[in-house]
Amino acid sequence: MSPELAKLALERGYGESSHIVWMKLSGRKDWELKTIVDGDWTFVTKNSVDFRGPKDEPGTKGQYADVAIHAGLVCLNGPTGMDLDTQVELFEQALADLDADADLVNQVLEVTAEEEDLRVLRYALPRD
Repeated sequence: MSPELAKLALERGYGESSHIVWMKLSGRKDWELKTIVDGDWTFVTKNSVDFRGPKDEPGTKGQYADVAIHAGLVCLNGPTGMDLDTQVELFEQALADLDADADLVNQVLEVTAEEEDLRVLRYALPRD
């Protein structure tokens, strides 16, 4: 994800937002980024499968599969190699959803680009 998304979050009032580059975690493997979960951060990724598990069975695998409590996971699902404009469009939709309901504890917020539409889905993880 681009650091521009963290800047956008800061501009929108999410004052504790950061980016893995700013946290000196750039280049780390997904499993090494799990420290972000331990730090009570909401994680934003375009690598949904590695963090939430398979689309049809979220939480069965992935970095959040064994996390009992977390501050939330935001998955931005777009085309492979999505450009900055697409990342921003998906993230702005995620921020709009968070403006309406900021509580993401033990939840996943997925914003998916489907042809000309954006689909927003929120669900519990781990499943209740």
